[in-house]
Amino acid sequence: MEASPQPKIRTAISGSYAELSETLRVAADYIAENQVEIATRSLRSVASASGVSPASYTRLARALGYSDYEALREQARYELSEREQDSFQDKARRLRSDADQPLLPRQVAACIDNIQGLVADIDPATLETVVDRLAASRKIVLIGALASAGFTDYFAYLAKWFDDRWLVAGRNGTTLGSTLAALGADDTVLIISKHPYAHRSVRAAKLASGCGAKVVVLTDSRAFPGLQYADFHFIQRTESPHFFSSYAATLVLIETITGMLVARAGSEADARIQEVDKYNRLLDEFENV
Repeated sequence: MEASPQPKIRTAISGSYAELSETLRVAADYIAENQVEIATRSLRSVASASGVSPASYTRLARALGYSDYEALREQARYELSEREQDSFQDKARRLRSDADQPLLPRQVAACIDNIQGLVADIDPATLETVVDRLAASRKIVLIGALASAGFTDYFAYLAKWFDDRWLVAGRNGTTLGSTLAALGADDTVLIISKHPYAHRSVRAAKLASGCGAKVVVLTDSRAFPGLQYADFHFIQRTESPHFFSSYAATLVLIETITGMLVARAGSEADARIQEVDKYNRLLDEFENV
């Protein structure tokens, strides 16, 4: 990521705090302690949570040396991403320094912890609501970029065995824009995005929300900038001794969601799976063993 031209938020607050009014100090204190909220939530939400008006946050941003509140918010996103990137570099260095220690048992243990964390991190009622929404949607659009792209393909592969309403946006000759332009209130967009977050996924979340579609996000942190446009979101742990994020828990969540959908679809899913299997065999997709 390119270096930010803006001053660090805590540095800017410290340098200007004595000159701030009491109201702006309350806002500054909230920003200093809640940078994830500043980075991911709308100004209206931040104002409501802190009890300080949106106009006061705009005045504070200018008092701290930012052109407007949006510039301050971008700085918060930059600082969160910078901290995450530093951790990736640290992990890469640790992999080299720990080269004499077997990686497999450490990787397996971390993935098990991440997967077990799903039970504590995911609200069952919210999961049921999301699955109900997917089952009732006119179509479901999957969006993923960078490392997440392959996992949207896997999600679609599983789902299309029993349901033909699913598609991966921006693939097979179709542009992401053409897919988003056709969305409406009866559709659902499901975005998978892990750090480092792709601009494409953030913009897609914003545009999909603007079209009236429901937006579901699978991500690794509340720092994902597109979270402000999500109707529902699930956070999965991604810790591992590897330098990059682990998708093990995300795979389990994907398989759980598709399993719940199959259970809801009942005999219709059985018939679809049987038909897909028949045509795969007619096309000689499977090796005979």
